[in-house]
Amino acid sequence: MPENQGWGRRPGAPAAGHRVLPEPGGGVRPPPPLPDTHPQCPAPSLGSRTERLSPASMLRSPGPGPAQKSRLCRGPTPWLRPLKRPRHRFAALGAWWGQHLPLVTVLLSPSSPCLSWKRMVGVFFLPFILPAFAPRFKQEGSLMLGTAHPPQPRFNWSHLTPLELKNRSVGLGTASTGRGKPHFTLEGHRFLICGGSIHYFRVPREYWRDRLLKLRACGFNTVTTYVPWNLHEPERGKFDFSGNLDLEAFVLMAAEIGLWVILRPGPYICSEMDLGGLPSWLLQDPRLLLRTTNKGFTEAVEKYFDHLIPRVIPLQYRQGGPVIAVQVENEYGSFNKDKTYMPYLHKALLRRGIVELLLTSDGEKNVLSGHTKGVLAAINLQKVQRNTFNQLHKVQRDKPLLVMEYWVGWFDRWGDKHHVKDAKEVEHAVSEFIKYEISFNVYMFHGGTNFGFMNGATNFGKHTGIVTSYDYDAVLTEAGDYTEKYFKLQKLLESVSATPLPQVPKLTPKAVYPPMRPSLYLPLWDALSYLNEPVRSHQPVNMENLPINNGSGQSYGFVLYEKSICSGGRLCAHAHDMAQVFLDETMIGILNENNQDLHIPELKDCRYLRILVENQGRVNFSWQIQNEQKGITGSVSINNSSLEGFTIYSLEMKMSFFERLRSATWKPVPDSHQGPAFYRGTLKAGPSPKDTFLSLLNWNYGFVFINGRNLGRYWNIGPQQTLYLPGAWLRPEDNEVRHPVSALTSHKLSDQNVILFEKMLSGSDIKSTDKPML
Repeated sequence: MPENQGWGRRPGAPAAGHRVLPEPGGGVRPPPPLPDTHPQCPAPSLGSRTERLSPASMLRSPGPGPAQKSRLCRGPTPWLRPLKRPRHRFAALGAWWGQHLPLVTVLLSPSSPCLSWKRMVGVFFLPFILPAFAPRFKQEGSLMLGTAHPPQPRFNWSHLTPLELKNRSVGLGTASTGRGKPHFTLEGHRFLICGGSIHYFRVPREYWRDRLLKLRACGFNTVTTYVPWNLHEPERGKFDFSGNLDLEAFVLMAAEIGLWVILRPGPYICSEMDLGGLPSWLLQDPRLLLRTTNKGFTEAVEKYFDHLIPRVIPLQYRQGGPVIAVQVENEYGSFNKDKTYMPYLHKALLRRGIVELLLTSDGEKNVLSGHTKGVLAAINLQKVQRNTFNQLHKVQRDKPLLVMEYWVGWFDRWGDKHHVKDAKEVEHAVSEFIKYEISFNVYMFHGGTNFGFMNGATNFGKHTGIVTSYDYDAVLTEAGDYTEKYFKLQKLLESVSATPLPQVPKLTPKAVYPPMRPSLYLPLWDALSYLNEPVRSHQPVNMENLPINNGSGQSYGFVLYEKSICSGGRLCAHAHDMAQVFLDETMIGILNENNQDLHIPELKDCRYLRILVENQGRVNFSWQIQNEQKGITGSVSINNSSLEGFTIYSLEMKMSFFERLRSATWKPVPDSHQGPAFYRGTLKAGPSPKDTFLSLLNWNYGFVFINGRNLGRYWNIGPQQTLYLPGAWLRPEDNEVRHPVSALTSHKLSDQNVILFEKMLSGSDIKSTDKPML
């Protein structure tokens, strides 16, 4: 690219001069001035043997040696110093000649007392020779170290938006200005990706436009999103791209607002989702190896891509859509089980018609094992340090830098602390990205919510579920409100924009509603007859292998294992993740990965042994995803004697179940009830419902459903203490609220549902607040 080409301009268009990134402490270190005369140096004749210093001999030594002194004019003759880390070879030439042109003119003058034709040649070629001995420019040496701060560039992308750019042919690409830094181009125009992550599946569809407008008004030009396979294909061969999962509608809305899109379709996405976004039915066959070229896995991927990619094809840039890039898998460098897997996925996308830029995304230390030939490598990071880009430069030195995930916050886990990140640190990092022309994507710009059972988990010695809120301490809050980070980034991006930013959308209104106290409840045991037909099995069956959902098993929720026993003793069972053990309706203990046995007291009569197991979220990262079957895995024994003949109930908490509960006989809520039960109450939201947060401080553990939608898990161990309730999901008039099983009988039940499922012990009021407690 010509050096006068600016940001957002075609080659050859007039623009400000090309800026070159200097090295730490760098710049051009020119030779000291040469004297134009010296009183001790007589004027020799041309070709005098006392003046035979060639350019090569001048460069062999930093100073005059004894042999040289005999051939030089007497006196303190200066020597040449090598250039130190020039900004650019030709920039060094210009700097040297600009500073020393008057001096050279004097030296070449016929009246110069120290003149020879060889010196004339040496002086002339000196600036061309010296840069070859200087160290080559290394971009990564000065990144983020505060040693050199080039002036902020100004960008004008007003003509580079999905609506304005009509004539399209080459899409997002890469280029380099000779020996300068590589950079991205869009339709031949120099382009810097300023992206922010928003996951459509974590945001109510009614709020997509609001969040995208806020991204655009903050100064960003691109939105990135994952595509969750597990939500789009909940059962084998059964696809869902409707409602809140309407990927195409989200992408087209982004284009309408003026944003480009980078899609991250997996098949694995991590994203703190259950099993990293992979469908749980993949775990049915223990021989199927996830994220490899194992036949069972690739056959499932092929069928999924056959359905997904045709939806993406018309959304691509060259088809007139906003999708400028597509990511191949996600962070495979940290998994790295099959060297042929990434090339396989690369070809699978190309074969189906993906023509836009393809990229990979890995942690800074896993780039070497995660990248694949022919695909742009990008990195994910929390902060930039001296060696951040080392592996990336080993893979590709001729490509522009792209930080695919700059983590502006972090996710929370149950029983852990709420994570925050200083807004000034985020502002500084993004400012540095812009200064050094590093394309970036803020993860997350808006995190949203892990509605329902979609949350994942970690297992670093202990299985720990991700909380319901995916606030992430992001640029926008979980409810889409502005933060200090938003205004700092908006000010920063506005300062480098050649055109005004769009107007900031108004705040989403919040409300505090009157407290509600559930009036009716239904114990879990009374609700069993309203579940689907139970499975009867000789041995316990894990959740994924239950013969339900057209052979796809159960993905989320609870499984209840029931067996009649007539004697007590030492009960042993492998339950994942958390199991409550009951004799009839009385809880006698808890099983989990660290506690796999408990004592059953001696029995006078036969009793029902009931084990209620909850999936608290499958691990979403690392090789452990291979062994994330839920429910009871293996046999159940008492005193080492295996139990046989189980009745297994699936509690998926689907809408069809709540519909059937309409005909159940609900009971008045007692002062206190211990054990799993559904509770029902009514939320009076008025004629114009607004966003709010439900506070369940005196409840213990469970889920809240409102108007058929699962708001997610609450748990008194924190850190999260409130559940986000979008106003768009509330209907005018009364909204019935139910705790797990309590929601299906009162007036207006068909369209004003709120249900709470409490596992442990009933609480009292359910309050609302206009501020979250995370």
